[in-house]
Amino acid sequence: MRTTLEERWAQFYRYGPYIALGLSTLVSAATADLLMTRREMYAAGALLLVSLALHVWWTRTASATSTARATPSTGTARPVPATGTARTTPSTGTDREVDGRGGVRVDGVAGPVYFVVRTVLAFALTWLNPFFAIYASLGYFESRRVLPPRAVRAGLLVTAVTMAGSQSGGLPPASPMGWAAFAALFLFNSALAVVMDHMEGKEGEKAAERAATITALEAALAENAALHAQLVVQAREAGVADERRRLAAEIHDTIAQGLTGVIAQLQAVSTTTDPEVARRHLARAQALARSSLGEARRSVHNLSPAALEHDTLPDALAKTVAEWAERTGVDARFTVTGTEEPLHDEVAATLLRIAQEALSNAARHAGAERAGVTLSYMGDEVTLDIRDDGRGFDPLAVPPRTGTGGFGLDGMRARAERIAGTVAVESEPGQGTAISARVPLVRHD
Repeated sequence: MRTTLEERWAQFYRYGPYIALGLSTLVSAATADLLMTRREMYAAGALLLVSLALHVWWTRTASATSTARATPSTGTARPVPATGTARTTPSTGTDREVDGRGGVRVDGVAGPVYFVVRTVLAFALTWLNPFFAIYASLGYFESRRVLPPRAVRAGLLVTAVTMAGSQSGGLPPASPMGWAAFAALFLFNSALAVVMDHMEGKEGEKAAERAATITALEAALAENAALHAQLVVQAREAGVADERRRLAAEIHDTIAQGLTGVIAQLQAVSTTTDPEVARRHLARAQALARSSLGEARRSVHNLSPAALEHDTLPDALAKTVAEWAERTGVDARFTVTGTEEPLHDEVAATLLRIAQEALSNAARHAGAERAGVTLSYMGDEVTLDIRDDGRGFDPLAVPPRTGTGGFGLDGMRARAERIAGTVAVESEPGQGTAISARVPLVRHD
């Protein structure tokens, strides 16, 4: 399993002080005869034991604090741009900060006390032997982790004092030249530490901003996923509703109208005594029944009307008008104006269904003696006009559709709107009716 960068920094904070203390002790012991007196050796030994005890205590304290504060699962993370850390607020009410390098901040007194005591011990050891600066360099890494934000730079400057003393030949400097070297090295170490801290702070701010951006993006993605799921449900429901309306309109325009014709023919049979006339009406009833059955099957499979299977729209309309005139006894004429063009299947089917519905209404309600159907090709649109000289009606006083009634004008408008068209009705009581359907001229693929 790969170890993350944060986990490596956590390991450094846990074991790094022991390694730095051991390495500086080995180097200092190798140079003790050259740089230290016997009394200084004993003093350094005592300080090393104190330092070791300090780190054992600090390791346990930091580990216990980290475990206690990481346990609650209700904590929420929020960025802290000023320090470049992320702060977690558990349900216990205490704060836990994690810096960009995986270090766990310990708020309260323990962290500053540890840093001050360790810095004093490191300074004293470096005073005795400059090579203990290896141990003192830990102050650069731990200041941000254990000190309050306002005290971080002070901790860096104190560490720079110890490092400059070691680099200039030991503390205290033995000559004016040594003091000059110490001052120059102190300025260099201080500037380097402050600049690195500033860059680390900026990087922490960027990391916090990236974390906030990622959180916002995750929230947006979750919201988008929820909206997508909602849209899918709505689209499915709309599709189901549209399919129901389509089937209802198709059934009305095929089965219902066909059954109406069958009933009319059978009624004609029951009122005649002439066998030849009865056979003629029975033949028409059979033909209507077969045609209606075929149209019902085509409607279920969402196919074009049978009349358009082998004929163009003008031919299909001409046959429809002729059959309707023969069946109803109404004098009906069909006219085509403009230059005929091949139409998209859906456009042709829509206009044919509108014509069938309008003629059916005229036969049932108008009591007309004459009717006319005109198909006009007008550039970028097609117009279908159906007129009759029947009894007419008030378009504003049309009763609402009931469970036993047809789709009528509402069905024609719905069909036209489905292909971005319109249906207009002009009628007055006793003055006949004119229905005009206008749809875009979409050519056949």
